[in-house]
Amino acid sequence: MSGVLDVVVIGAGWAGLGISHGLRRSGVSHVVLERGRIGETWRSQRWDSFHFNIPRVLTVMPGDHYDGSDPEGAMTRDEFVGMLEGYVSRNSLPVQIGESVTEVTPDGANGYHVRTQSRMLNARNVVVASGSLNRPRRPAVSQRIPAFVRQIDASDYRSATALEPGAILVVGSGQSGGQIAKDLSDAGRQVFFATSKIGRIQRRYRGRDVVLWLVDCGLMDIRREEFVLPSGAIPGRPLQGALETISLQSLSAQGVVLLGRVASVDGKVLTFAGDVAENVRFADENSATLRRKIDDYIARNSIVAPPATDDPAEVVPPKIPFPPITSLDLETSGISTMVWCTGFDGDFSWVKVPFALGADQQPSHVDGIGAASGVYFAGLDFASTRKSGTILSSIDESRTIVGHIVRRLGQL
Repeated sequence: MSGVLDVVVIGAGWAGLGISHGLRRSGVSHVVLERGRIGETWRSQRWDSFHFNIPRVLTVMPGDHYDGSDPEGAMTRDEFVGMLEGYVSRNSLPVQIGESVTEVTPDGANGYHVRTQSRMLNARNVVVASGSLNRPRRPAVSQRIPAFVRQIDASDYRSATALEPGAILVVGSGQSGGQIAKDLSDAGRQVFFATSKIGRIQRRYRGRDVVLWLVDCGLMDIRREEFVLPSGAIPGRPLQGALETISLQSLSAQGVVLLGRVASVDGKVLTFAGDVAENVRFADENSATLRRKIDDYIARNSIVAPPATDDPAEVVPPKIPFPPITSLDLETSGISTMVWCTGFDGDFSWVKVPFALGADQQPSHVDGIGAASGVYFAGLDFASTRKSGTILSSIDESRTIVGHIVRRLGQL
């Protein structure tokens, strides 16, 4: 492709494809570059039994709507990839697969050079849609784990059968950690689960999928400024099962051994904080608060909904070791694998544009519109609201970023 493109979009996941759809509808010349296949992250960084936490009726791309027979069902990993592939085909989106971007630099004339392994493209605007959850984070203690224990990240986990025989220690009790711990336990593996203070969301409440209530209540539209902590950190997404409610107590009831937060390692021995009961209580209180907000919304709007009933996963008594396990010998416990579910950030080192990244080497932007003119970021976790970083944000995000690009092109 010769000449100067109006836009180069980097990444063909839901975020990049949503932007591409908006650009095509606006008549903006562009190309989408994808390092692997369409939806590569969903293909290669999700486990085999992965299901979406968001119901099918809301798992839709810009311009689409759900008309199936299972609106509150959970889409599988492979179904989602198929949906993205169909979206590209139906909308004739200009996706170039197998082309990894190695560098983005200014061209000295209000545009950018976009280099791949095989060519260089020139663009007036660049949309980085590679996501902010592609580089696993592990605590420093991981570097001192003995070599006989295999360490993997949540993005590397595929199934229980793919792991070596032995017990597994899952570290991190957010969405991925809880779902992986359950997947392993369901497969009959011995699981130790290092927990922390993270909220919890039921799968269903008062006759509906909870995410539908969250969207209707406006809780997913809460602005980032309202929930960011004084330290600048953002609380992790609550533990939520895709097919059913998952709680720390329900995991313990099926044999998962609950531990506190990982504190340190000395040789073969890991030490943990004695905070398991506190972590269970924190998640319980978080869930109860959310239920009250939904109840208030139902009452304020005079909505006819079934009465609240107890969720078995929430009321089952927790089986907490007494006294709490604060020391664990990895060898004598038979632990062969540790799965780190301790979060991700984005690798944007290849975006070599002044002011595009902050001191932390993460995107500098407001609502996806970069501090560097003509650079945009799509699909970032918690970029603007609670729904940012999920497909729930794709329509709003595409409208905002594409609208800004069109206005900028009109000024060049």
